[in-house]
Amino acid sequence: MLRDNEFGDQEQDAARRDFTANALFYDPSSQEIYDYHKGYADICANTLRMIGDPAVRYREDPVRMLRAVRLSAKLGMKLEAATAAPIAKMKDLLGNVPQARLLDEMLKLLLSGHALECIKKLRSMDLHHGLLPMLDVILKQPLGEKFVMLALQNTDQRIHDGKSASPAFLFAALLWHHVLSAWKVHQDAGERPIAALHAAMDEVLSRQQAQLAIPRRYDAIMKDLWLLQPRFGQRGGQRPFRLLSQPHFRAAYDFLLLRCESGEVDSQLGLWWDEFQDASEERRAEMLLPDEVVKKRRRRKKSGTTVPSEPPVK
Repeated sequence: MLRDNEFGDQEQDAARRDFTANALFYDPSSQEIYDYHKGYADICANTLRMIGDPAVRYREDPVRMLRAVRLSAKLGMKLEAATAAPIAKMKDLLGNVPQARLLDEMLKLLLSGHALECIKKLRSMDLHHGLLPMLDVILKQPLGEKFVMLALQNTDQRIHDGKSASPAFLFAALLWHHVLSAWKVHQDAGERPIAALHAAMDEVLSRQQAQLAIPRRYDAIMKDLWLLQPRFGQRGGQRPFRLLSQPHFRAAYDFLLLRCESGEVDSQLGLWWDEFQDASEERRAEMLLPDEVVKKRRRRKKSGTTVPSEPPVK
């Protein structure tokens, strides 16, 4: 918009804000509050109200619909009826928003410290399809819903505790059960487990890129977290030690704990790794499980040539 792309006075600046609660000015010298849109009364009433005609403001910038949901969830404020009413009819306008802006808004939502409540509000207002279209599918699965909710709850708690939170970890958690579903399809088609997992990851990320352009720098971390999950089940020989040396082991271990807590895998697996990573060398040697027996495979003999069978994999 160019018609008002110029400096203005304080009252004009307040009119450009999205919500009345965000249009207050404070003068520290006189300790006065300047309120041009009755924002103070709305704050006291715990109400989030759009400045101006909500339909016009959403048409100007559809991202305001996402901000309304995020801020109402973060601040614990109810959306004023007239502010919420146009969203159902105008949500399709989000399809015209550049992916970079959608990603930016999604990250603010997920890292707000109130991601769990934000996702619930997105679902209730049917807005999540423009951001994570697979989320609705995931949340219809009992294990998938529990896993996603635990991941969001865990992230919210980390932020409240002043700890860092990884967007890549969150995206990996949100899409994990869709990866599991695609992985099963590829294995049922006869593909080997790891090849099937690679194909499933690429398929899910490719589909997601069409809706929300997750940066490639996140893709690599997400794939690493997913690829490390099958390796937690390998607790014999040198495999556990090699897994401990992986750069993203700690994040992958946290991911495993969410899987255990949601009931996707046996909680004993998480307990084993919890002890193993901090155990002494002697205790680690005691904890190692026997390697699975690997059947010897014989190569086809060529005429006149004898080829010995391959040794067992250690």
